[in-house]
Amino acid sequence: MDKLVIKKSPALQGTVRISGAKNAALPLLMTSLLTDAPCRYTNVPRLRDINTTTSLLRELGVEVAQPAPNDILIDASTLESVTASYELVRTMRASILVLGPLLAKQGKANVSLPGGCAIGARPVNLHLTGLEKMGAKIEVDEGYIRAEVDGRLKGARIFMDMVSVGATENLLMAAALAEGTTVLENAAREPEIVDLANCLIQMGANISGAGSDKITIEGVETLKGCDYAVLPDRIETGTFLVAAAVTGGKIRCTHAAPDTLDAVLDKLEQAGAKITTGEDWIELDMHGQKPKAVRVKTAPHPAFPTDMQAQFVTLNCVAEGTGVITETIFENR
Repeated sequence: MDKLVIKKSPALQGTVRISGAKNAALPLLMTSLLTDAPCRYTNVPRLRDINTTTSLLRELGVEVAQPAPNDILIDASTLESVTASYELVRTMRASILVLGPLLAKQGKANVSLPGGCAIGARPVNLHLTGLEKMGAKIEVDEGYIRAEVDGRLKGARIFMDMVSVGATENLLMAAALAEGTTVLENAAREPEIVDLANCLIQMGANISGAGSDKITIEGVETLKGCDYAVLPDRIETGTFLVAAAVTGGKIRCTHAAPDTLDAVLDKLEQAGAKITTGEDWIELDMHGQKPKAVRVKTAPHPAFPTDMQAQFVTLNCVAEGTGVITETIFENR
């Protein structure tokens, strides 16, 4: 493809159903490695990263079925391997999320160092130091993280010196099967963390504080299966809302989660949009007006999400006035 030709759109009007959140679905699928019982996940989005995740699980010997486009059934009782190969892990950073569950359930894991991201440095040291505090012996050898533990992981107080969604997810899953109490301090607060905790609780985990910067996990010996629906995608929702705002349109997003989008909705209202919400829907109406430029600074949740930064750059490009965008999460975004 040599070029993209973009023509001005009329005001966008209509209703759109929101998909399940990729960033919630990926760790949720990994929870299947914590139990020998079957797990069913619904509202799973149809995306390449989901296909990569199911391929990775199959490579480990796990049985994966997809009886409907957005439903995935996983049975990890057939697991045959604890090695996640470079060929798959290199294409998706979230593959590192097999590390905690495999180590907690199987006592060992070999996971290739991840790739799959060009927007900035996202080191895995927080994952590794947290697991080491729980008793794991870890070495990095020939591009692989090789981890093992004698018996069960042990509960620990873990302070993360920077907020990391991935590390919080990995340690949360590992701690669910650890012996004793684990406290994650300076934990990520994203809605996807809460969704993961709710799924683990359904499986029998004892977790409190998810959604705050301090999560407490009382480890249990075993977890059961689950039947769990993935959280609606807040970034997809925000993207549709911005598209309508840019064109002066009116849109209604159904099967959404308004309570996960406070910072985004606030900025859209500042841009001149009329926002109306219900339990699982959001409506935006620009009344045919051009948006007003807004000032945005990205930061960890509950502040403005970095994954909505580009959309608001677009909005500011066509808005009235001067807008300022400050990115604090990824240095290359």
